[in-house]
Amino acid sequence: MNNPCEVAAKQVSGSPIGVFERYLSIWVVLCIIAGIALGQWFPALFQWIGRMEVAQVNLPVGVLIWVMIIPMLMKIDFGALHEVKKQGRSIGITLFVNWAIKPFTMAALGWLFIRHIFAPWLPAEQLDSYMAGLILLGAAPCTAMVFVWSNLCRGNANFTLSQVALNDLVMVFAFAPIVAFLLGVSSIPVPWGTLLLSVVMYIVIPLAIAQTLRAHFLRQGPEAFRKALDRIGPFTIVALLATLVLLFAFQGKAIAAQPLIIVMLAVPILLQGLFIAAIGYGLNRKAGVTHDIAGPSTMIGASNFFELAVAVAIVLYGFDSGAALATVVGVLIEVPVMLWLVRIVNTTKTWYEKGMA
Repeated sequence: MNNPCEVAAKQVSGSPIGVFERYLSIWVVLCIIAGIALGQWFPALFQWIGRMEVAQVNLPVGVLIWVMIIPMLMKIDFGALHEVKKQGRSIGITLFVNWAIKPFTMAALGWLFIRHIFAPWLPAEQLDSYMAGLILLGAAPCTAMVFVWSNLCRGNANFTLSQVALNDLVMVFAFAPIVAFLLGVSSIPVPWGTLLLSVVMYIVIPLAIAQTLRAHFLRQGPEAFRKALDRIGPFTIVALLATLVLLFAFQGKAIAAQPLIIVMLAVPILLQGLFIAAIGYGLNRKAGVTHDIAGPSTMIGASNFFELAVAVAIVLYGFDSGAALATVVGVLIEVPVMLWLVRIVNTTKTWYEKGMA
C-alpha cells in the first residue's frame, strides 16, 4: 500500500493552477459588481440575511466559510511533520518570517498608510476597522494555496507538506494571541470572546472535520482520496465567491461613494507581500537552502490564508465593516501578485544558486 504522505506529496506536485484560481481576481471583480448591484436592488433581502446570527456568527456565512475551508484543510498531512527535522534551517526561516516578522510588518505598514499617508482620504470612523482587517491578513499565512505556488515554482513537495502542516499547527495556538496583541498596540478594542470563538469555529473545528474526512477517504485508498478532493475542491471557490457577493452587497454604498478605498487598501497589502517574499528568499539563500526548498518557503509567507481572515473579520466586525473590506482586497490582489512572485523565483534560480552560502 502507498504511504499516505507520499500520496499527498504527489498531489502537491501534480496539476498546475486551475482556471478558477488563475483568474480569481477577475471573479472577485465580477463579485464586487454583482454584490453591489444586488445590494442596491434587494436591500431588504440582504438586511434579512445579515440578521441571521447566533452568538454573533452569521449562519449563512458560517456555512460558506466551512465549505470554503474544509476542502483545503483536507490536503494537510500532519503525518508529514516528521519531515521537519530534515529541513530544519528552512523550516526555522519559514516560522520566523511567518510569525515573528509578517504580522508586525503588516501592522506597521497599516499604521503608516492607513493612519497617516491615506488617512485624509479614508472615512475617519473606519480607520480602526481597516487596520484590524490588515492585521488579520498579516496574522494568517497561507495554507492550501501554497500547494499551488509550490508546484508552479517547482518546489519540493514533501517540504511543502511538512511546512504547511507545522504552520497550521502553530496557527491554532498563535493566531488569536498575535491578533489580540496587535489590535491592542493599535489601540483597537480586543473582543477576546469573539476572537477565541472565531479560532475555534474557523480553525479548530474545520481542521478536525477535514482531518477526519481525510483519514476516511485515505482508508479507501489513494485513488478514492484523490477523487474525493477532485469532487469537493470546486466548492472552495464557489463558497468564496458567494461570500464575496454577500460582503459587497453590504459594502456597496461605501465603495460606490469612494472606489479609491480599494486601491488605498491594496498598497500596504502589496508592499507586505513583496517585502516578506524578499526576506524569506534572501534568508534561505543566505542559509544555503536549495532552490526547490526556498521557493515554497518564500511563498507560504508572501501569501495569506485570506479565507480565514475574511471569516474572522466578519465575525469580529460585521459584513459592512472596513475590516471585512480590507481582507477582501487581500483576495483581490492575491493571485496576480503570487504569480508574479513565482515568475521571479523561477527566473532567478541561477542567481540564487550562485550566491548560496
